[in-house]
Amino acid sequence: MNLSLYFKKFFNNSQASGIILIFCVLISLLIANSSLAENFQHFLDQEVGTHLFGLEYPVSIWINDGLMAVFFLLVGLEIKRELVEGELSSFKNASLPIFAAVGGMLVPAVIFSIFNSGTEYSNGWGIPMATDIAFSLAIISMLGKKIPNSIKIFLAALAIVDDLGAILVIAIFYTEQIHWTYLLLSFGVTALLFILNFLKVTKTIFYIIPGLFLWYFLHHSGIHATIAGVLLAFSIPTNASNVEISPLEKLEHQLHIPVSFMIMPVFALTNTNITFSSDMVSGITSTLGLGIICGLILGKLIGINAFSLIAIKLKLSSLPQNSNWLQMIGVGLLAGIGFTMSIFIALLSFKDEILIQDEAKFAILIASFIAAILGFIILSISSKGNMEPEED
Repeated sequence: MNLSLYFKKFFNNSQASGIILIFCVLISLLIANSSLAENFQHFLDQEVGTHLFGLEYPVSIWINDGLMAVFFLLVGLEIKRELVEGELSSFKNASLPIFAAVGGMLVPAVIFSIFNSGTEYSNGWGIPMATDIAFSLAIISMLGKKIPNSIKIFLAALAIVDDLGAILVIAIFYTEQIHWTYLLLSFGVTALLFILNFLKVTKTIFYIIPGLFLWYFLHHSGIHATIAGVLLAFSIPTNASNVEISPLEKLEHQLHIPVSFMIMPVFALTNTNITFSSDMVSGITSTLGLGIICGLILGKLIGINAFSLIAIKLKLSSLPQNSNWLQMIGVGLLAGIGFTMSIFIALLSFKDEILIQDEAKFAILIASFIAAILGFIILSISSKGNMEPEED
């Protein structure tokens, strides 16, 4: 096979990005538990940028708040396209991820609180609420055509609503101070973006430049700046036609390879460098560990499927096209991959308490690993005899 054709096929393969992501996780864990750990952490803590306008941050911040905003931009573009012309274009289909996400946030928080109410860990109730969108989508992408596209879109939409909920929880309950001037400026830029859409401006650059300012203002407001990617995505024009290529579809196409094969692997490499210690293991059987593990695995599974069932029984929503409840169970498990967002909330919950942070990290890692394996197995079983035809 011609080498260029081989690489083209590889980069167009959705399973490839998932394999690379998992490989980066393993490399990161190996580095974190080797003699390279200190140097790698020093690199992540190294500040780069400029003092001008307060844009000097550690490498890890540029990755988590900067590059991941681009990832959220791509996912937001995909969701908007599906809302306009695809799987989420009907109210019943579009409403289901919202109901599911609400259940997937409330039930895990309740389970954690049952275990930890009145203890020194009670402030960590937000930890099992979060879904790591990058890793959950990477796992489901490894199943390729075996899973209906509607299920992948449902998980993406659910994870976005979930992450927006987590960002709101962080802003309201875990942020020490919100800078209202910057937040108001963010509202102003968002309004400008949608006015441009209303005026039918189609040049993408006229959205990207205000989008950069939106990211800057949100970052300085104290709210997680990745939400800028979603807001920008929903302002970019599209159409309900499959014939004419819209600005949204052009940008979506341009972002796929850099996001899948550069941004997500870098994100995985820099966010899974967890150094194991004997103190972590004891945290699994503590109320903290049990609250996190049960919250992420059972809480997500029960919350997502119970709220979905209620919404469908009330005829407010319908199952994703060509899907079944076994696949919904698989999605509920994959949503239990909390990982980086859960770790982020754990760090905010237990500031200056390193031992508790380490115990929480290990519990999140164990829960996310179990959720990923179980979710993958369930979805694999559910896909037998249900494989979509391969595209040429």
